[in-house]
Amino acid sequence: MDDTIPYPSRTCLTTTVHTSENPTSCAAALKHSEWQDALQQEFRVLLQNHAWSLVPPHPSTNILGCRWVYRTKLRADGSIERRKVRLVAKGYNQQSGVDFQETFSPVVKAPTIRLIVSIAVARGWPPRQIDNQNAFLHGTLHD
Repeated sequence: MDDTIPYPSRTCLTTTVHTSENPTSCAAALKHSEWQDALQQEFRVLLQNHAWSLVPPHPSTNILGCRWVYRTKLRADGSIERRKVRLVAKGYNQQSGVDFQETFSPVVKAPTIRLIVSIAVARGWPPRQIDNQNAFLHGTLHD
């Protein structure tokens, strides 16, 4: 009796690559219910966080436009995790010294994460994950 495992004469590897097109305009996004939902969720969060105040423009003020940016977030297997929409300012129209004095982007460094995780492990705290959407809204802006 032959104990060898029979292999097929041909083998093939099949992969699926999900190519999801991101809309390039609000009109294109509004044609799809999943993008409508993502847009409504983001707009609702902006309103809840009082992200802006409408004020009359000063004649010497450089008014910046904004636009919606659409991204499809994928899981490791290539399937769609969620649709993400962000309202972004057209910052390329800003002038240094006129519209802003300095730039700052808060970043968490790896040693900080390791320290927090080691404290949590030492104290026996259960691990949790959070997705802090709209973290940029929690800072105080003066301009």
